Amino acid sequence: MLPTTSVNARSQGNGALSPRDAARHTAGAKRYKYLRRLFHFRQMDFEFALWQMLYLFTSPQRVYRNFHYRKQTKDQWARDDPAFLVLLSIWLCVSTVGFGFVLDMGFFETIKLLLWVVFIDCVGVGLLIATLMWFISNKYLVKQQNRDYDVEWGYAFDVHLNAFYPLLVILHFIQLFFINYVIISDSVIGYFVGNTLWLIAIGYYIYVTFLGYSALPFLKNTAILLYPFALLIMLYLISLACGWNFTKMLCSFYKYRVK
Repeated sequence: MLPTTSVNARSQGNGALSPRDAARHTAGAKRYKYLRRLFHFRQMDFEFALWQMLYLFTSPQRVYRNFHYRKQTKDQWARDDPAFLVLLSIWLCVSTVGFGFVLDMGFFETIKLLLWVVFIDCVGVGLLIATLMWFISNKYLVKQQNRDYDVEWGYAFDVHLNAFYPLLVILHFIQLFFINYVIISDSVIGYFVGNTLWLIAIGYYIYVTFLGYSALPFLKNTAILLYPFALLIMLYLISLACGWNFTKMLCSFYKYRVK
């Protein structure tokens, strides 16, 4: 098992951090460093961020293995490079424009949809889920209640971004090729294909989220994060039995929001 590398491991011989090290390890200092790099594209490692996006589909465990390395070398679990966030934002914009095109929206309607998807679906919901998971994991899943072993809020938000990316690709890209010709139709195959894509996307979100928290060696009972799978499958079966079309509902909701 890889070490958790608490701040005490970086202490001096007298057991206390130097003022410089203490300042460097504060949440505010880490946040300032992260936000500052948002305006320095040459300092971002986009190649590594693309590698992470690829492996989130093929082998998400390898992505979280890198988080272990960062903890050992930089004493933080959360990303210190905003390249992944920048690429995700670009992908979000492109896919949303495609969504607007498929739904036959005008220019201003597409802009409204883009703002909704970015600030509500991604950032707003992400902040809510990250804060909730940060609270639950620190309150109930930490093996030892100790300041040296806690889940960073930034890491919780990174886990959300990791899980959100595959969901975005499935629902905002792959699904686009089936909306007008298959999913929107009132046939059984329409809501079967649409709801199955939702099942895969949300299921993958749950799985990647579980991997993110199970990768932290100081957490316990992380298997409970897989329990929503049972509710998801139950809802999927009920939707097929009742003929609910989640994609059709989403499209109607988006059109209503941009009016």
